[in-house]
Amino acid sequence: MKRAVRFVVVAALWAGPLASAGPGQGAPAGAPPSGVVTPAADSALEARTSAVASQLRCPVCQGLSIQASPSELAQQMRSVVRDQLTAGRSPADVQAYFVSKYGEWILLSPAPRGINLIVYALPILLVLGGLLVVVLAVRRWTTAPADSATH
Repeated sequence: MKRAVRFVVVAALWAGPLASAGPGQGAPAGAPPSGVVTPAADSALEARTSAVASQLRCPVCQGLSIQASPSELAQQMRSVVRDQLTAGRSPADVQAYFVSKYGEWILLSPAPRGINLIVYALPILLVLGGLLVVVLAVRRWTTAPADSATH
């Protein structure tokens, strides 16, 4: 269905400027009319779409990005990302759109602020706590024999 709609849109874009042009006013031979996406621009759009989609979590698969997810919802979300990038919105604007709809949960790497800061700080605190336990245990093991030898 989407391909048929896309085909009609592309056909209308190709035929529109040529049909309305008077004699000798058409586009140069071989040049695409204005408004048509060239293959180079299309591949750049796909690269930008992939970059943004790889940063958004799939609501169905939850462990995958919408870029990697095979679900139908993820495909629809990728389409929304592509449409918004085509409309001229920045990647940050597209992410902000999805955050407004799903909350910050939709981001695979949320910003380290507020409650999310705990997620970033907790591993460091656990490693430091583990090192402290090891240092205290080593001190206890090395000082215990010295105290027992004097008694």
